[in-house]
Amino acid sequence: MPQEQSFAQRLIAWQRSAGRHDLPWQGTRDPYRVWLSEIMLQQTQVATVLPYYARFLASFPDVGALAAAPIEQVIEHWAGLGYYARARNLHRCAQRIVAECGGRFPENAAALAELPGIGRSTAAAIAAFCFGERAAILDGNVKRVLCRVFGIAGFPGATAVERRLWTLAESLLPDATEIGAYTQGLMDLGATLCTRGLPNCPACPFAENCVARRENRQRSLPEAKPRPPLPEREAVFVLLLAGDRLLLERRPPHGLWGGLLVPPQGDPATILAARGLIASEQRELPPLKHVFTHFRLTLKPLLCRVAPPLSAGEPGDAWLPLAEAAAAGVPTPIRKLIRQVASAED
Repeated sequence: MPQEQSFAQRLIAWQRSAGRHDLPWQGTRDPYRVWLSEIMLQQTQVATVLPYYARFLASFPDVGALAAAPIEQVIEHWAGLGYYARARNLHRCAQRIVAECGGRFPENAAALAELPGIGRSTAAAIAAFCFGERAAILDGNVKRVLCRVFGIAGFPGATAVERRLWTLAESLLPDATEIGAYTQGLMDLGATLCTRGLPNCPACPFAENCVARRENRQRSLPEAKPRPPLPEREAVFVLLLAGDRLLLERRPPHGLWGGLLVPPQGDPATILAARGLIASEQRELPPLKHVFTHFRLTLKPLLCRVAPPLSAGEPGDAWLPLAEAAAAGVPTPIRKLIRQVASAED
């Protein structure tokens, strides 16, 4: 195990010479921008986040603008980024900050962690970057780094292992004057060198002391959570096409794809009858599989051609031009279905 008193200094030196310095949320102490980046980066890679981050800021430049926006607009800006509870919590959090904090973020990790969608690690990152608080982070990347460098066995999400990791993370903290570079260094190391699949051990500042490297356990640390097979589900999505327009309906605000636009789901006859429509053609399209965290979903699309004039439909219905529907606020697998239909129509 490397000497704990040297861990922070070696990491900071590596970050300053080899870490990331040009990300759009770096070089600012604006807690709104840092908070937004931290929420978007949860379980999502930087390359995926970058365009979403820019578009989001263009529409919601500050916490007041985000709090005042309709949740449907927020969800549409999040469409395709996944884990949509993050967007709903982001909106709730902005409204709390405006209503209860006068539009100003709390300036310590403990208070930040009380807000919707901000856990202990995210709160520490915001407090460290924006307010210079000496607070430890422990996201998935950091857990992987600590488990490998210090040879910590067990699933990191298990209570006893996670408690041990928090204790270790807090013991490694540098002085508050260097907390920003140290925190960024942990993030950079886990994201660029100590990756899940193929870690670049020779370039790591802890290569000589890393327990996982010395014992050739990079692939087994951190230990994975034992997982039963994911349950399988099926759902029929009815793609109602009237001329060049496709019917989408807005999902309820909570649950799967909450607040997003999707084709009606369920029994085709019931869906058509509810809208007073008669299908002139029905055709099954190839099924599409999508894996969620807790289950696998097989989407079974049914293309139904109906004749205009279009009915008013159900509340939340929207007839969109087929050429524009994939760019609306739809989840990723639905976007694939729409593009499949659009390609067939060309």
